[in-house]
Amino acid sequence: MIRVIYSDEFLLHDNGWGHPEKPERLTAIVNALKAAPWAEQIEWQLPTNPEERSMLPLMQQVHPEKYIEAVRNLANRGGGHIDGDTPVSPRSYEVALLAVSAWRDGIDRVLATGNPAFVLARPPGHHAISEIGMGFCLFSNAAIAAHYALEQPGINRVAILDWDVHHGNGTQACVESNPQIAYCSLHQFPFYPGTGAASERGFHDNVLNIPMARGSTIAEYQPMFEQKVMPFLTNFSPDILIVSAGYDANYDDPLAGICLQPEDYGVFTDYCLRLRSPILFGLEGGYDFDSLSKSVMATIASCLTANG
Repeated sequence: MIRVIYSDEFLLHDNGWGHPEKPERLTAIVNALKAAPWAEQIEWQLPTNPEERSMLPLMQQVHPEKYIEAVRNLANRGGGHIDGDTPVSPRSYEVALLAVSAWRDGIDRVLATGNPAFVLARPPGHHAISEIGMGFCLFSNAAIAAHYALEQPGINRVAILDWDVHHGNGTQACVESNPQIAYCSLHQFPFYPGTGAASERGFHDNVLNIPMARGSTIAEYQPMFEQKVMPFLTNFSPDILIVSAGYDANYDDPLAGICLQPEDYGVFTDYCLRLRSPILFGLEGGYDFDSLSKSVMATIASCLTANG
């Protein structure tokens, strides 16, 4: 079995007509998962209502209260834009808060059971830096989840693997000063947001960036996993692995130029499972509905196969 944490509330974050980060991304995934031959092996979980837990202290480990309040106030005024790519609608603040809560639930789940879980939430988070959101992202979900994990008994080292086609500049900026968190990213380079050079190593040699050339396929990615990603993660020896699972490196994706296929994400997942650490997957990018859905299915299918 695998737990998928999802709510229809995530559909209420409205980026406006023509924006690629749209609610239909999630409905396409949900429909595909419910039609999968192994659908009965998925346990669906609603995220905890943020009003039932203390969210602000956790979020303030990553974002200053001034920024959190700015997002809330912008939503309460009817919405607006943080930048040209990052709208805030009237419901965006509460939906983004629910996404943070869902990632927190995911941490609780995988630590309690040892089995992988998948957070199917939006808005995404890996471009949100401490002081401001950008690139479709409001709050840094993976970074907040990593800090939350470190508060749990027996968790001293957290690794984040980001396979989104864009470098997770926000996640890196939010964790690179913490020696208890390692961050590894494979991403198209040079490309938005312009960060993620191999020379960026973090404050404690706890960052590994692997720039990938436009047109790269699984033939270029697999050696990187074998020669760089896995040694880096193995040497760090994390107590939990968080995967920023973006699926916009697919050939069919309209926003990038990497040429992976959906089944390749099953290969990536198999590498992650080799670590034998609890794993939380959380959705980031992916904007072609068909390839996005098939890629999430490949990730979950690999987890189910590994669990027997």
